[in-house]
Amino acid sequence: MRYLGLDLGSRTLGMAVSDPTGFIASSYQTIRHEEEYDRLLEEVKKVVDELKIDAIVLGFPKNMNNTIGPKGELSLHFKEKLEKIINIPIYLQDERLSTKSATDLLIQGNVSRKNRKKVVDSLAATIILQSYLDGRD
Repeated sequence: MRYLGLDLGSRTLGMAVSDPTGFIASSYQTIRHEEEYDRLLEEVKKVVDELKIDAIVLGFPKNMNNTIGPKGELSLHFKEKLEKIINIPIYLQDERLSTKSATDLLIQGNVSRKNRKKVVDSLAATIILQSYLDGRD
């Protein structure tokens, strides 16, 4: 089973994919946008079709006290729109601190600030997807 991981931000959409067995996640790409979420839906659909994705794991940002804030609401709304155009399961994965973890990993790897900005969102998507894959029974 092949998964697509998504990290939806206000300006970027980070993507990660699993291997065909659904055990290992790796970075795929980052799409920049200007809050044009409808365009992102088509981009996601294109990737799902091209890579023969079986399920999507969408990062679900919650507040540290476990409440759902504006970014969480945006993810829920994006999930609803995706479900209307893509007929595969879409799972929500708690993504608290995934971007911070990704940034910390890149800093530890001595990646320059300029280069970090290019890959941090797809790395965050990889962390979200790998967390989901690791948490399955």
